[in-house]
Amino acid sequence: MQNELVAAEAFFSLSELAEAKVLLKVPRDETFYSAVIGHAYYSIFYAAKAYVLYTGTKLPEQGQHKAVYSAFKRLVKQGKIDSALLELYDEVKVKAETLLEILEGEEKKRTTFTYKTHSQANKDPASDSIKNAQVFFSHLKGLIEKNPNRR
Repeated sequence: MQNELVAAEAFFSLSELAEAKVLLKVPRDETFYSAVIGHAYYSIFYAAKAYVLYTGTKLPEQGQHKAVYSAFKRLVKQGKIDSALLELYDEVKVKAETLLEILEGEEKKRTTFTYKTHSQANKDPASDSIKNAQVFFSHLKGLIEKNPNRR
C-alpha cells in the first residue's frame, strides 16, 4: 500500500521536474498526472483493505473494491474510523472512476487511430489525490500501530 503512495509521488515529481525528465529521457512535455491519481487511489484502497482485514472482516475473492468500500463505510458508521477518512476515500475513488470512464469512452471512440491522453489537465486533482492518500495512509497506519492486537 505504501509503494502505491511512493509511486504516486514519484510520478508527480517526474511530471514536474525537468531535470528528472532529462535523466530518464522523458519528453519535456510529458506528464503522468493520471497515473498519480490511479496510484493514489490504490494506496487508499490497499490501506482500507488492510484495515478491514485487520478488524477480522472477511472479503470475497471477486469484487473486492466494492466489498472493501462497503466494509470501510460500515466501520465509519460504527464509529471505529473517523468519517473524514471516508470522505478522502470517496474523493479519490470518484477521480479514479472518472479516469476509467474517460478511458472506456475513448476506447469506444477509437477505430483506426491511437489516442493520447492529455494529462496536464489532471495536475490539480493529482496533487489533491496525493495529499488525500498521505493523510489516509498515515491515519490508518496509526490506528493499527496504536492497537496492534485489536480485532
